[in-house]
Amino acid sequence: MNGTAVLPPLAEWTRGGSRVQAGGHQVFVRQDGPADGAPVTLLHGFPTSSHDWAPIVPALTRAGLRVTTLDFLGFGESAKPRRHAYSLLDQAALVEEVWRQTGTGRTALVAHDYGVSVGQELLARDPSRISRMAWLNGGLYPDLHRPVRTQRLLHGPLGPLIAPLTTRRRFAAALHGVLGRELCDEDVRALWAAASRAGGHRLAPRLLRYIDERRRHAGRWTAALEEYPGPVLFVWGPADPVSGAHMLARVRSRLPRAAVVELAGPPAVGHYPQLEDPAAVADALTSFLAP
Repeated sequence: MNGTAVLPPLAEWTRGGSRVQAGGHQVFVRQDGPADGAPVTLLHGFPTSSHDWAPIVPALTRAGLRVTTLDFLGFGESAKPRRHAYSLLDQAALVEEVWRQTGTGRTALVAHDYGVSVGQELLARDPSRISRMAWLNGGLYPDLHRPVRTQRLLHGPLGPLIAPLTTRRRFAAALHGVLGRELCDEDVRALWAAASRAGGHRLAPRLLRYIDERRRHAGRWTAALEEYPGPVLFVWGPADPVSGAHMLARVRSRLPRAAVVELAGPPAVGHYPQLEDPAAVADALTSFLAP
């Protein structure tokens, strides 16, 4: 992989945050931007961390937004208990607890990948809490979600045996398979550092139970997505084999009033829009979120 790094050093990102107690565990949280700015919360994806949002946060803070980011339990700098169930419902409760501790009231929400399911659960619980909603590539409709081979293996019966064998090279190969635009080696190393910290890569089989959880809650979460009355934006990479153009086609059909920014390139963006084309994502989100 080649190109220019878009991520700041992981250590630098971590120094800008703190750890709070939520649900009996330490959770990494950052808040950036003016204390009186319009609040927005960013939810990251699997298997990485809030560090994914680092290329976007400066543009949001310059626009006067108060940005809250966090690492879900089992990810990044948050605690990674080995025998935890890692329910998406619990992750949503964790977000609510972070909001309580940080004094965050009604907030805009931006979600990617794993975070879209947490976002759908938060919408189902209390849509009035969310002032506006932006979605990046993720499995909004479980019947259209197409996990890559590595995910299928880790989610299967051999997952606990395979997960400890994951290396940075294998991680990079799996990542390459979902990208439309290459990331540089430095950024891939940073993503792997977050995913593997404290043996986090060994938790993949437990974390991937979200695939089953999405199916169980499909009706409730689809209704939350489609019935949400506030402003909605989709910023989407169509080259994503997991949740790309095929997912976006249904979004356009089911949510015709929503704004859509399709990052079609060339080259078209894949599964990580905020890393593959951070300038376009920052522009789209700033225009949508800025007061």
